Amino acid sequence: MIALLQRVSSASVVVDGETIAGIDQGLLVFLGVEKEDSESQADRLLERVLGYRIFPDQDDKMNLSVKDIQGGVLLVPQFTLAADTRQGMRPGFSTAAIPEEGERLFDYFVSQAKKAHKSIATGRFGADMKVSLINDGPATFTLRT
Repeated sequence: MIALLQRVSSASVVVDGETIAGIDQGLLVFLGVEKEDSESQADRLLERVLGYRIFPDQDDKMNLSVKDIQGGVLLVPQFTLAADTRQGMRPGFSTAAIPEEGERLFDYFVSQAKKAHKSIATGRFGADMKVSLINDGPATFTLRT
C-alpha cells in the first residue's frame, strides 16, 4: 500500500458539487492499493500514518503526530498512486489492485482508522472527486508498506 501524506491547515472533498468530507488541521492522506497488498499491510500503514511525526512541537521541530495534536485525517482513495511510471509517456496500472480489491482494502483501512482515531473523514471510492487543500509547510511525504 502507498500513502501520500500532506500536512494541511484544511482539506475537503467535493463530489457532484457537494462537499462530502472536510477537516481542519491534520493530514490529507491519498491511499493507493497494489495487487499484492493485504490487511496486515494496511494495519502497518495505518500505524505509521497516525504515528508519523510531522507536526511541529513547541521548538518548531517535527516531533508530533496527528494523534498528538488531535488533528483530522481525510482519507482519499487514489489508484493512480500505484501507477508504473518508469518508462514511456503514459502511466501503466498493471501493479494496481483490481477495483473490487482496492475498494475492500480502502474500506478496511477506513474502518480500522475510525477505531484508532476520533477524527476521520473520507473521500468516495470510484468517484470523480475534487480535492481542495491548504498544504501546511508545504509538507508532503510518501509511506509504503
